[in-house]
Amino acid sequence: MSFSPVAIFRALALISVALSAAAAAQTPALSARAWLLLESASGATLAAHEPALRLEPAALAQLMTAYVAFLAIAEKRIALDDPVSVSRAAFAAPGRDGARMFIEPGRQVTVQELLRGLIIVSANDAAVALAEHAAGSQAAFIDRMNAEAKRLGLADTHYANPTGLSDPQQYSSARDLARLAVRLQTDFPQYAPLFREREFTYNRITQSNQNRLLWSDPNVDGLKTGHLEASGYSIAATASRPRGVANSSFERRLVAVLLGAPSDAVRAQDALRLLNHGYSAYDTVLVHRRGSVLARPEVWKGDRSEVPIGPDRDVYITAPTAQLQRLGERGLKSALERPDPLLAPVAQGETVGRLKIVAEGETLADVPVVALEAVQPAGLFGRAYDAVRLWWRRRN
Repeated sequence: MSFSPVAIFRALALISVALSAAAAAQTPALSARAWLLLESASGATLAAHEPALRLEPAALAQLMTAYVAFLAIAEKRIALDDPVSVSRAAFAAPGRDGARMFIEPGRQVTVQELLRGLIIVSANDAAVALAEHAAGSQAAFIDRMNAEAKRLGLADTHYANPTGLSDPQQYSSARDLARLAVRLQTDFPQYAPLFREREFTYNRITQSNQNRLLWSDPNVDGLKTGHLEASGYSIAATASRPRGVANSSFERRLVAVLLGAPSDAVRAQDALRLLNHGYSAYDTVLVHRRGSVLARPEVWKGDRSEVPIGPDRDVYITAPTAQLQRLGERGLKSALERPDPLLAPVAQGETVGRLKIVAEGETLADVPVVALEAVQPAGLFGRAYDAVRLWWRRRN
C-alpha cells in the first residue's frame, strides 16, 4: 500500500528557503585513513571513507569500557560511590600512547572519579581499575566488552584490553565507533555531561581534555580522542545544533568519527569540517511521531476486528537540503509492508510490519511498525467463523 502523508509535506514546508544550493557541496577532502559522519536521529550516514576498515581504535576503545561500566552500574553490580581498591596492575598501567590519572595503591578512589579520569583524560590506570572492580578481572571485563560489541552489532570490532593500548587483536571501524557513540548517548544520557568536561583534577594534578573541539565549537559536547604512534590520531566527536527552522521541535545531533589523522591539529580541524559539512549540506525532518496511527488493518480470530498500528519510535529522514526542497514539490513515497492476514493474538508493541519511505529511488527510512494495542483471541465460535471466512477467501 502506498500513500503520501500530509504530515510529511507540512514538515518539508518548514525547510528554510534561505538555505542555498551551495550547501550541498562535495564532502571536504580529509586526511584521516577512515572516517564517517552519522545523523543520530535517523541513523543516516551522510558521508564516509573506508567506514568498515579495521584499525586500532586507541583510546576510543575506552568508549566501550565506559559503556560496560555504565551497564554494571545500571545492573547494580557496582555504584558510583563505591570505594575501589587500586591493584598493582592498575597502578602500573602504561602511560605511553595514553594518559594516567595517577591513582595509587592504598589511596581510596571512587568509581565516579575513575569514570571522570577515563572519559576526560583517557586514563589507562582508571580503565584497568574500573575493569577489575566491575568484573573481578580484566579478562572477564574484556569478555563483556566483546559480548556487548556483538549485541550492538559492531561486526568490525574486537577488544583485547580496556585501555586502548596497541594490540594486534584489538580493532574497530569508523562505522562501529559511530554506532557505539550513539548508543552511549541514547542508552546512558545521564552520563553525557562527563564527555564535555574540559579538565579533571585528581591527586592535585589537573589535566585537560584532548578534544580541542570542546573549546572551538560550543555545540560540540563530546566525545573522545585517541592516539597511537602506529595508527595516528583519532576522534569520535558529537555535536547538537538547532535546526534553525521556525517551530522546529528538535535539535540535530551529528557524530563524526575519524581514524588515523596525521596530527592532533589536523584531527580537530577535519572533524570540525566534517560536522560543518553535515549541518550545511543536509537537513533532517520528523515525518511520524512515535505511536502515530498509520493504518487499522483487519485482525482475524481476535476479540476485535481491527488494530491500530504505527511506529514504535519517532521516524526521521535525513537527505541533502536541495533534495528535500525538491521533495516538497514531488512528494515522498511511503510503503507499509505487513503480513496479511493478521491473526490474533497480537501483543501490544509486537512488530507487525515495516514502514519504508523512499525518495527518488533511495530508501530514506526503514523502521518497524508495531501494534499499538493488544488483540486477544476470540472465543471458540469467533475463531471457527473466521477460519471459515479465511478458507473461503483463499479459494476465491
